[in-house]
Amino acid sequence: MFLVRSAMTDDHDALLRLAKTVHSNNLPSETLPLRDLLVKSRRSFLGKIPPRDRQYVFSVVEPESGKVVGTSSLIAGKGTEALPRLVLKVRKREHYSRDLQTGHVQITLQLCQDTSASTEVGGLVLSSAYRGTSDRLGSLLSKVRFSFIGMHPGDFADRIIGEIMGTLTPDGRTMLWDHLGRRFINLSYQEADAFSRTSKEFITSLFPDIEIYASLLPAEARRLIGHVSPAAIPAQRMLERLGFQHNDEVDPFDGGPYLEAVRDEIPLVRTTTSASFAGTIEESSSLPAAIVCVHEGADFRAVRCAYQAEGDQIHLPEAAVKALRLKPGHSLHYTPQPKFEAVADPSSQESVAS
Repeated sequence: MFLVRSAMTDDHDALLRLAKTVHSNNLPSETLPLRDLLVKSRRSFLGKIPPRDRQYVFSVVEPESGKVVGTSSLIAGKGTEALPRLVLKVRKREHYSRDLQTGHVQITLQLCQDTSASTEVGGLVLSSAYRGTSDRLGSLLSKVRFSFIGMHPGDFADRIIGEIMGTLTPDGRTMLWDHLGRRFINLSYQEADAFSRTSKEFITSLFPDIEIYASLLPAEARRLIGHVSPAAIPAQRMLERLGFQHNDEVDPFDGGPYLEAVRDEIPLVRTTTSASFAGTIEESSSLPAAIVCVHEGADFRAVRCAYQAEGDQIHLPEAAVKALRLKPGHSLHYTPQPKFEAVADPSSQESVAS
């Protein structure tokens, strides 16, 4: 039984190896930024920093070896006055000539700043050997974040967003940035993306804040507006099944789309329930399944397993009890999993940056 837990500083090397296999906006591939993130995550789980400043990192580990094979993250407040969330707003503009009796619709892009501190799900990275398996670890890593929000809804924004990774070239470039962003900011895509994690000033100062007509861009760049990386399509579909919708915003670097949903309307958040552990049951495929979570201080632990609930009492298989370190009367939360759970698994390289 795979365990999802709060990431620890000892996970650094394993997470760094995962980060270097993909381009993830929320999982740094440099040693010091990643170490700082893990420290921040621990302080977040402990509640040592204000709720909207928190960033949580989850690790999924093998049951026997304890090896870290995947990760996902949750940013409680993305987009503040100090560090705004920058997006390209995509609009349609209609033009019509009475003399020619003809018209057309033009797509425009405008750089906008979001300081609403929305909650963002992202940073889902899974080792290639564990993608698409019957364990559905991508699904577990993705959904456990919503279970956590359901445990502490007041610590998160009413609006939940997810950034879907756009398409990059094999050498880590994107034609959208090359033909648009780099016309105003003389940095490569990777340089600009990395620098933007700590500063947005260079973008807001150098990039025009007026509407730009997409038709002025080469076709290869226009095609990337709102285009999703093939590796991220499963993650996009999962969010859409949870009620996330496109909001006409794309990332200014790679053109990947943003999706959003209302926190309390997300089924996994709404159905997360508190209970008291009452004893063990035999594992059975006839029983319903749930993501079962325990959060105590810096220690967060979650598994997906069968369960049997009676009122505010819950019974779990012995393996889950051992993984969660439960004792009779222990307080926990569980999120029932729908029957269609096994249909698809977002075991992509990059989920929602994710």
